[in-house]
Amino acid sequence: MKIAALLLALILISCNANKTIQNPVQIDDIATPIASKPKTAKNIIFLIGDGMGIGQITAGTYSNGNTSHLERFPVIGLHKPYSGNELITDSAAAATSFACGFKTYNGAIGVDLDTLPIETILEEAEMKGLKTGLVATSTIVHATPASYIAHNKSRKNYEEIATDFLKTEIDFFIGGGKKFFDRREDERDLVAELEAKGYTMGNYLTDLSEFRSANSSATKIGYLTSDADPLPAAQGRDYLTDAAMYGIDFLDNSADNGFFIMIEGSQIDWGGHANNSDYIVTEFLDFNETIGRVLDWAEKDGETLVVVTADHETGGYTIQPGSTQDTLVTAFTTTKHSGDFINVFSYGPGSERFGGIFNNTDIYYKMREAYGWEKKRMVLE
Repeated sequence: MKIAALLLALILISCNANKTIQNPVQIDDIATPIASKPKTAKNIIFLIGDGMGIGQITAGTYSNGNTSHLERFPVIGLHKPYSGNELITDSAAAATSFACGFKTYNGAIGVDLDTLPIETILEEAEMKGLKTGLVATSTIVHATPASYIAHNKSRKNYEEIATDFLKTEIDFFIGGGKKFFDRREDERDLVAELEAKGYTMGNYLTDLSEFRSANSSATKIGYLTSDADPLPAAQGRDYLTDAAMYGIDFLDNSADNGFFIMIEGSQIDWGGHANNSDYIVTEFLDFNETIGRVLDWAEKDGETLVVVTADHETGGYTIQPGSTQDTLVTAFTTTKHSGDFINVFSYGPGSERFGGIFNNTDIYYKMREAYGWEKKRMVLE
């Protein structure tokens, strides 16, 4: 009987071994939960502190009671800012890298190494039905804002760059440089042409808050803060935070599909070129206030990616021995740009993509991925 029972058991085991198992469950499938798909961002607010390296961040933070709003960001990375033709980039090549995902030559505005135009993330956002905006404390035709809306072989062709504002459907822009729109060599009045295209235009002769109140029903906004370059913050310029929040609220209120806005604290860079530590610090503090207000808004919104970075460092600025948090001893190595890696701070849906070390061009691709847009071919560098 024992032998018969043993033979029966062996037959049953053999039969079961020959059966086909449908959709077998792996041990790993049981132990590891399925990863959820990363949440996409409806809106992106991209803030650039021009010339803002780690020295500028450090000095500004110590001068602000050892704190800044950059400390609120949960993800921090570093980008490599070199351009397509030099190790030390300028603002135009760097901004084009952010806007287009291409390394290009210094001085290029939205064009590649062969001076061919490249579609920008702002232009693509327009095509996809998003609202778009630009805010800067430089002229609005300066290298950084220009690289999102214009295509020109040289950053110095300010009047040509201004005409490109008529070739897009940007919804909101605030910055200096009124003379490039209405006191031009070709005698065109681009302000009038923009108004004919449906823009409500204003300038520094009307206070920004008054302009906003008087034009609450406007569908497209342009406001020029100065005739040429805006004043430094230390000399009375105080519009960056108000302009940034005006733009965000304006775009959000009319954006069914979301929005993209680039906001630049332009003159941190100018303080570096001047080797003026006080200039750097006051501009950083102005930019820091804007960062804080933007983060407050994004935290309440829940659908917005906020990214803060710089195009490059300016001045080779550093904190010297003998410094205290109340009294900084600083030094510069150059009146030009340096080649230092640059911090990237991010918050919100898609922010997990911005940790680590990567090329400045990757910021463009990471922002597109955060929107959930279809992938584009990566450019070999």
